[in-house]
Amino acid sequence: MRIDILTLFPEMCQTVFNESITGRAIKNGILQINAINIRDYTLDKHNRVDDTPYGGGTGMLMQAQPIYDCYKALCEELGTKPHLVYMSPQGTVLTQKKAVELSKLPNLCILCGHYEGVDERVLEEIVDEEISIGDYVLTGGELPALVLADSIARMIDGVLANEDAYTLESHYNSLLEYPQYTKPAVWNGREVPPILLSGHHANIEKWRREQSLLRTFERRPDLLQTAELTKKEQQMLDSFALQAQKCAEADES
Repeated sequence: MRIDILTLFPEMCQTVFNESITGRAIKNGILQINAINIRDYTLDKHNRVDDTPYGGGTGMLMQAQPIYDCYKALCEELGTKPHLVYMSPQGTVLTQKKAVELSKLPNLCILCGHYEGVDERVLEEIVDEEISIGDYVLTGGELPALVLADSIARMIDGVLANEDAYTLESHYNSLLEYPQYTKPAVWNGREVPPILLSGHHANIEKWRREQSLLRTFERRPDLLQTAELTKKEQQMLDSFALQAQKCAEADES
């Protein structure tokens, strides 16, 4: 897979994606990520890529022309139109499901806004979808773009050691991950749950699933609406809910 990030700060992006797991995947030829400088495509003699907004207001807007020309040059290089995502707080919030979906594309382009945003006309012209990493505003789109690229990269075959590395993680199946422990068996007076030391793999997997359900129920119950649950697991959640209600009633009395 190839991911191209259109940005005003390519060095910022390169520093991040050349490290750790993503960096190894790039080195091994499994993944290609490029940061393309939008400023290289400005026609302004002072190398400007922004201007004041029509109608007044504070701040500056990125102009349509440098972004469009940067995008067109990429299309010509690829010989095709990549799927283009604009990182925006107005976009659909990123989910694991969306990361998996995007990881199946051969070419993905991510546009990073900056200043007070981007001229709406170029967004209407080239953007396929807008994605947000949360309900807050950042200085620019580079950090969100790197978050998106990293979440996608992990889904590509060969990037992680094995499929379990991501299929058992939080959000992959609409459940949060179970608690995990490593050596020593006792730390600061806290012991590892005995079941994990039993060597009984079937019981361990059962415990982990129960813990995953409980943690999701306690911390992100909204995720359970899309989780695939067995009848027994649904009964378990009903039991959790009943117990929580009794605890709440006891606290009130």
